[in-house]
Amino acid sequence: MTNKRLLNTMIAGLLAASHASGAAPRAEIVSTASDQQGMAVTIYNDDLALVKDARRVELTRGDNQLAWREVSAQMRPETAQLRNVSNPAGFRLQEQNFDFDLLTPEKLLEKYVGREVGVIRTHPTTGAETREAATVLATNGGVVLQFADRIETGVPGRLAFSGVPDTLRDKPTLVVSLVNPTAGAQNLELSYLTGGLGWRADYVAELNASDDRLDLNGWVTLTNRSGAAYRNARLQLVAGDLNRVRDVQPLPRSAMAMAAKAADAAEMQQESLFEYHLYTLQRPTTLAGNQTKQVALMSAARVPVKKEFLLAGADHYYSRQYGELGQKMKVGVFVEFDNKGDGLGIPLPRGVIRMYKKDSEGNAQFVGEDRIDHTPKNETVRLKLGEAFDLTADKKQTAFQKLAGTGRYNYVFESAYEIVLKNAKPEAVTVIVREPMPGDWTMLSESQPHTKAASGTAEWRVRVPAEGRATLGYRVRVRY
Repeated sequence: MTNKRLLNTMIAGLLAASHASGAAPRAEIVSTASDQQGMAVTIYNDDLALVKDARRVELTRGDNQLAWREVSAQMRPETAQLRNVSNPAGFRLQEQNFDFDLLTPEKLLEKYVGREVGVIRTHPTTGAETREAATVLATNGGVVLQFADRIETGVPGRLAFSGVPDTLRDKPTLVVSLVNPTAGAQNLELSYLTGGLGWRADYVAELNASDDRLDLNGWVTLTNRSGAAYRNARLQLVAGDLNRVRDVQPLPRSAMAMAAKAADAAEMQQESLFEYHLYTLQRPTTLAGNQTKQVALMSAARVPVKKEFLLAGADHYYSRQYGELGQKMKVGVFVEFDNKGDGLGIPLPRGVIRMYKKDSEGNAQFVGEDRIDHTPKNETVRLKLGEAFDLTADKKQTAFQKLAGTGRYNYVFESAYEIVLKNAKPEAVTVIVREPMPGDWTMLSESQPHTKAASGTAEWRVRVPAEGRATLGYRVRVRY
């Protein structure tokens, strides 16, 4: 047998030895998830959650040692707070320990380094068992055992242990020493911050045939990698950027696999909370361990949308001489809509919007995606979906002249440009040409008038005919 298979036999030996020893039970009160009266989980954007676990626990009067089992394995113990809801007067905490070193054969052996174990061997033909005492010398890269007359490596048989160390638990446990004023069942609430719980917003949008309306559905995707389950929890989500104090050397966390599961759709209600927004699921839900779950956030139909074609320039070619600036340059495709109206008009959490459109046979096809930041109501949502296939541009500098300037300042340049826009579509389109102008600039001449979109930006709206082309020419003077 391999060492790993042999190690897995240790638990049976441990249980047998524990029963045989007749050791007295630990003087602690154990509370499990079966004691739960309520569970509330508030999840923030940045791998942080607030857990409130309410349980009814039988306590004695005076000193108690309470083992609160099935807490998050990524609990921040310095944030844990236990309170007595039914009898707060005279209830006080003395000490708490977070035991997250979980029971495995390997961990059990590590705890027994320098201690004695029983080695049980089975005769291969007779089946008779013999028992011999040995001291565990080391477990690094294998097991080293010292017998009365020799030292052996590996695991020569089953190992029997006298007991389980107090800090070694089968599940993450918060052990609290407390003083309770009265004996009997108490309503206790444990609250703490934990990592391993996160959420994000995902949106699915579908454009209509004419690209002027869309249907939008928002989903909240929840992930639970905290090492605990939260059953029938009241779920709330906080959208916003909280300031957090970061540890200089955060503890490493092991990655866990996630199983996808879609929840029943149930829209969430939102409200303002300080400078953030709070979303509350209108029914209890269960966040199982190592699970991804989705719940509905919002839904809106026939939202007015505007599509835009944009050719964006740069400012580096206004201060030096160039020839060709680009051939078959791509024209970006953008859509935008206002966060207002039926189904919208609520704060939209940061997330990704994925856009679809039906083809001629009625099948929805993916046409692009973009990420949005936290977006208040009545703000405009602008998405870049990709580059237009049938729209291209050729750009070149047709003239350049340095008029003044020596040293580092007081330069004056004059330059001219030609942009040819080509349209292979069967319908005419309007392309926005946006050029960032450096320094103090003056438009000297142009084939069609521009607008000053900002202090350093000139913008033209060029109409390009179906299966045709349009040319934009302009001359500008810039001063540094």
